[in-house]
Amino acid sequence: MRAAAAAFYGAALGLLLVGLRELLTGFEENRCSMTYMFEYPEYRRVSLPRRVARLYPAYGLYLYGEGLYAQETRALKLTGAPVLFLPGNAGSYKQARSLGSVALRKAENMEGGVHLNVFTVDFNEELVALYGGSLLQQTHFLHESIKAILRLYKLKTPPQSVVLVGHSMGGVVARALFTLPRFNPHLVSLIITQASPHMAPVLALDPYLLDFYTAVRQKWVNQAAKLRNITVLSVGGGYRDYQVRSGLTSLPCPPGDPNKLSLVVTAVPRTWVSTDHLSIVWCKELVLATVRAFFDLIDAQTGQFTDDPERRRSVLNHHFIRHPVRTLRDVKDTSVPILDVPEAWSEVNSLRLSYRTPKEGQLKYFLFALPSRRNAYSHFYCRSNNLEMSSWVFGCLHGNASSCGHAVDLSMGTELLPAYKVLVLSLADLSSFTHLVVSASNLNSKQFTVECEWQREESLTRPVSVPHVLSFGFQASDVTVNSSGLLHNIQLLHFHQVYQAFRISVVSHCRGTRDRLPGVYRMRVPWFREDSFTTASAPSATEISGMLHTSRPDNGSSVLLQLHTAPNCQYKVSVRTSFPKVLGQVLRFCGPLVPVYTSVALLLACGGQLSSILASGRAADMSEAVGGALQLHKVNLPLYLLHILLSCCRGLLPPEDVLPPTPPDEALPEWVESGEEWRHLLAPLLYVLGAAVAFWASALLRLLVRLASLLLAPLHRPSVSRGAGTLRLRTRLLLAVCLAAAGSTSCGALAIAAASLLHLNRVLRLQMTERSLSHMLNLAPRKQKPAANGAPEAGERGLLSEGALQEVRDDLQLHLSLATLLLLPAVLSAPSLLHWSRSLRFCTRLDPDPCWLHSVPLVCVSLLLINCNTLQLSNSRLLPVVSCLPLPLAVTMATFSSLHLYRIVYFLLVVLVPLGVCCVL
Repeated sequence: MRAAAAAFYGAALGLLLVGLRELLTGFEENRCSMTYMFEYPEYRRVSLPRRVARLYPAYGLYLYGEGLYAQETRALKLTGAPVLFLPGNAGSYKQARSLGSVALRKAENMEGGVHLNVFTVDFNEELVALYGGSLLQQTHFLHESIKAILRLYKLKTPPQSVVLVGHSMGGVVARALFTLPRFNPHLVSLIITQASPHMAPVLALDPYLLDFYTAVRQKWVNQAAKLRNITVLSVGGGYRDYQVRSGLTSLPCPPGDPNKLSLVVTAVPRTWVSTDHLSIVWCKELVLATVRAFFDLIDAQTGQFTDDPERRRSVLNHHFIRHPVRTLRDVKDTSVPILDVPEAWSEVNSLRLSYRTPKEGQLKYFLFALPSRRNAYSHFYCRSNNLEMSSWVFGCLHGNASSCGHAVDLSMGTELLPAYKVLVLSLADLSSFTHLVVSASNLNSKQFTVECEWQREESLTRPVSVPHVLSFGFQASDVTVNSSGLLHNIQLLHFHQVYQAFRISVVSHCRGTRDRLPGVYRMRVPWFREDSFTTASAPSATEISGMLHTSRPDNGSSVLLQLHTAPNCQYKVSVRTSFPKVLGQVLRFCGPLVPVYTSVALLLACGGQLSSILASGRAADMSEAVGGALQLHKVNLPLYLLHILLSCCRGLLPPEDVLPPTPPDEALPEWVESGEEWRHLLAPLLYVLGAAVAFWASALLRLLVRLASLLLAPLHRPSVSRGAGTLRLRTRLLLAVCLAAAGSTSCGALAIAAASLLHLNRVLRLQMTERSLSHMLNLAPRKQKPAANGAPEAGERGLLSEGALQEVRDDLQLHLSLATLLLLPAVLSAPSLLHWSRSLRFCTRLDPDPCWLHSVPLVCVSLLLINCNTLQLSNSRLLPVVSCLPLPLAVTMATFSSLHLYRIVYFLLVVLVPLGVCCVL
């Protein structure tokens, strides 16, 4: 039985490790370029008012500088546009050096002395992603910092606002500014966040974190009209960021607000890379896009950031969403003259143009007649690897076969891809033009390629149904794209859930060996800006990971695999389910549920121990108790029925623990709620994974206890009593008072950790006693005396020794189960303890303390359970009632603790407190 359980949980642990490996390493290599400082960075501390410095002694405000600029700003006489960087969870204020250094280099090439003043805030590297008690303090300090920054400027037209750049939780703090009652919204008009979990916290280990999120959400949703002119851009890191998944970086705001933009960094033009949680700060490609946007936002007259929300939106769209390979300073008049040079014109009568410019510079225009193509074709597609910021496609108003006297620039519809720029024109929008003109002039003698063709809309898209998620890669969906055409769309039907994951193979075969433009494969998601790009030569074999950051909000759109292909090549696309990637997606989105189900398994294991003591007076073996904790029929079936009941009785019963509901009048994107249903379908798998963690964690605990007993055996006085490690009543009362006082005056998590260690000492003493008794019985031969019938009979000493050994073993198994339950609160409160220890030099008491309230009952229960044994429990009248508590509490815990992880401690207390009373009554 033990071997079967070990094999089962070993397989479950293997699945968990496969998913973790895919989550942590199953992505592209880091293709970000590092940003380097050209001179030694300096951080000039900005003096704050005494009141602020006294209230926030752990925080600070700094101005970033290098070289000559750092010397010029020593007196803090500033003339630039202010930008304030906010570090995130455990982040350093020195992370602003990438943004500040690139901004200084960019300012060297700007006219009129336009530059940025990059400030940064020191939040003492606090763990605010795990401990929410400091978030409100950081928000207040940020408010004071903004006011202090604006007071530094003594100009005729000083800045009226500060641009905020927030990394991780720093972005959430930036949006929380607007919840402060005395905050002036005009002080901040633009916020750019990087890998910030706006939708919900990654792990909610205390109530302060969720209260903070609730306040921010309500402010931005309920007062969306007042905050409409505040521009917010949220950038997610993609699949390399396994700490904050990109779905959480979406801004929770009403739909239709054009000034709230959410996207993934893989979709940012001229970036196209995925970043991990730290590299998103220093990734050169993204930093350049951010700095370029900042300088385009500066008003040339004032040298400060523009107050026009339309201007901010157009600049951010230009640099972060769709780059037209044009500068924003181009004139708005799209009517342009074209030189009348007859030898430069060539009319194209074929369906496709492929032209490579010569090494010598020349003037060249290609003319495409529209009237003869309107009925047969719907679109005109053109691409070029000439990435100069210039116009290149025009609509001719009145042209002929050899010239075009006047034309309209159509290049603003150009989209920049990793290898070239692309323009797709709908012929229905070109009714006023007679010809299209494509410029292939290379007056600077630079060689490039231009490829154009006429297209039919109905022949561009090929639908293909993706395999089922449970096909495990044995089934493939194949589609072959013929050699004709430069653009093809593969519509991936039924691909709309985040738990789906595919390996998409694109194999190209070409005729001839001539040079070709590389192919660009784009995974296009219509409902969220999470497009990803892959560049491949032709011929080649390329594999693409097909996964989603967000689920589809409706039934009207499908994921598109857009292939920008080479001419005279055939492409075969094969789609297979990747089971490791499916496991990775399950852990990416449902990972916080694994510790919940681990707690469920440990709670049911303790319930199994209590039932065994009630039935036979003996405790079951720890491995058997934890192995039998996987009770799918007793947990998942009531769990699903409770889910249906709570869904039907909303408002009458407590809400289920999911993402916060959406207001009906100003709704968030529907995928916030629709993505929760499939989690209940995955609950059995998550339960198995959680039970596997509980099984092997308890096995590891038993192994560590045995190793510690071996190491401490020379220091241990041999004992043959089950009372080894127990404490007198006076000692327990004194410890309870001391730990409760320590928890109230310093940190509640400290008292919880100390109580857990005291109980572990009891487990260790029992293990050493069990080991001593076993050795004594093995070394001392059993005395025998003849019985009345002549048969040998065990002596009295032998009976007593074996009985004592069995009692100690029963107590050891019981206390091992209790130790796992008592260690859970210590683990969940560890972030608070770590935060308190890192802030000791500023304050000796953690305020607010999320653990103080339940630390007192946990300490008292732990001290009561130290002296508990199986004999006391079996004689207790409360044991039949207490043994029935773990199962309903396990179901309730799985329902109401998936987001509020700190509630696990409350459910454990409901079992531990009556169990402690059983030891007394």
